[in-house]
Amino acid sequence: MKKHQQKSVQTTGHAWDGDIQEYNNPLPTWWVWAFYATVVFAIVYWILYPAWPIGKSYTKGLFNNITFVNDKGEKVTTHWNTRSRFLAREQTDKKALLQKKHFQEVANASYQDILNDPEKMAFMRSTAKVLFADNCAACHGSGGSGVIGLFPNLADDDWLWGGKIEDIEKTISDGRLGFMPAFGETFSEEQLDAVAQYVLSLSGIKGGDAEKIQQGEALFQGEAGGCYYCHTHQATGMKSQGSANLTDQIWTIADVPRADDYEAKLEQVKRVIRNGVNRRMPAWKGRLTDEQIKMLTVFIHQLGGGK
Repeated sequence: MKKHQQKSVQTTGHAWDGDIQEYNNPLPTWWVWAFYATVVFAIVYWILYPAWPIGKSYTKGLFNNITFVNDKGEKVTTHWNTRSRFLAREQTDKKALLQKKHFQEVANASYQDILNDPEKMAFMRSTAKVLFADNCAACHGSGGSGVIGLFPNLADDDWLWGGKIEDIEKTISDGRLGFMPAFGETFSEEQLDAVAQYVLSLSGIKGGDAEKIQQGEALFQGEAGGCYYCHTHQATGMKSQGSANLTDQIWTIADVPRADDYEAKLEQVKRVIRNGVNRRMPAWKGRLTDEQIKMLTVFIHQLGGGK
């Protein structure tokens, strides 16, 4: 028994159910030294790099040799951090300097020059694609297809505010406010139904009642509804107001295409007339540089055919 105890692994003395014991195996030596190495590494890291908060400041570390030129054109030497390292690399790295050169070329070029220059267009696509993903895709989608009822589709040929280069630049720079008053308290349910049927008939959608369509036209074209003020008597919309063309079978607010039958389509249009529209696109001037806005303008112009 004594010989057996000498050869067996030492236990902690804990036992369960009489015969289940907990061994007291030591950790492997390599593991212990690896643990000590991580402690030493952490201490060295705390000394060399910014690490510990102290009041409203923090330890700066011993690496204080990051040099770059700030926005004011001043040469600055500061402690190591990811931002200072990034700024320094942007001003010394060959690829970063080449990218800066291309940015400058784009900034100095006209829109027509960019559109006619394959090299500038290739640089624009590669750069603007990232800009679009970072700033625009959250609303308009990665391909610019938008969301019906919320965000316009930038990949089709229907442009509420105009799709020419100058229109797109103004939209990005200054933002847009899409507004249509709610008629829920202005129209009765019967009038809402009549105007909605007239609007559907403008796109050639069959199934409406001829008498109601006629009644809806009177409301649309008359002072009771006044819809023609924004959509015009021809219902083709106005670029200055961002009002939709109701005759082109393209729906940006009411989700008519996915409605199963006439009644469902009618309800989609009635919902928009009843509740109105109030959606805003923020202005990006000041958030993005002029060069970035120019690149996004060309990129979005190419998405939708420029109409």
